[in-house]
Amino acid sequence: MAVSGSTDFELDVSDYIEEAFERCGLEVRTGYDLKTAKRSLNLMLADWANRGLNSWTISQRSLALTVSDGEYDLGTDVIDILNLVVRRNNTDYSLDRLSRSDYITIPNKTTTGRPNQWFLDRQLTPVLKIWPLPENSTDVIYYDALTRMDDADTFTNTLDLPFRFYPCLAAGLAYYIAMKRAPDRVQLLKAVYEEEFDRAQSEDRDRASFNVVPYSGSYYGS
Repeated sequence: MAVSGSTDFELDVSDYIEEAFERCGLEVRTGYDLKTAKRSLNLMLADWANRGLNSWTISQRSLALTVSDGEYDLGTDVIDILNLVVRRNNTDYSLDRLSRSDYITIPNKTTTGRPNQWFLDRQLTPVLKIWPLPENSTDVIYYDALTRMDDADTFTNTLDLPFRFYPCLAAGLAYYIAMKRAPDRVQLLKAVYEEEFDRAQSEDRDRASFNVVPYSGSYYGS
């Protein structure tokens, strides 16, 4: 018996909607069924941005600095910045992240030099603020941006996620639809969704080594 040799299984928006309706014990019958399900799907994807780090949505980007300019508009798809360095003469220097209150209390925001601190003002269009202000226009900022997933615009769209999250997305959409159409199945489908999400999120993690070394000194000193 031969295996398929295929690893390209993928669902589009209409497939997910059909699967979700079936889990609710329903059938897609009208255009409004499709419309309300697609709306729920996009709302769920927005909620995923609040649930934690999705590694496939991390994008490394660069930003050329301008002398004495300490504020830079980023793309509207940027949710947050995870890491940030400034590159000068092929050497990367790390910058410390500031809170809003830390940034506002910097006494002299016109100081120039090599930037060593940054604050992300998370407006509708996020603004990156760095300090000190750049002393040249040759330094470049490199940053890892957590970005927004692509919307489900049409029913033939495929979705911007790895195959590991297919079961999670189907379960989540079924739960969202059940809240509107199958209230008797809400608790069951919610439990399945949360289990699927936890499993997928746990797998979607950084696999770098992590070592814990116990403290061997005296609690009270010598």
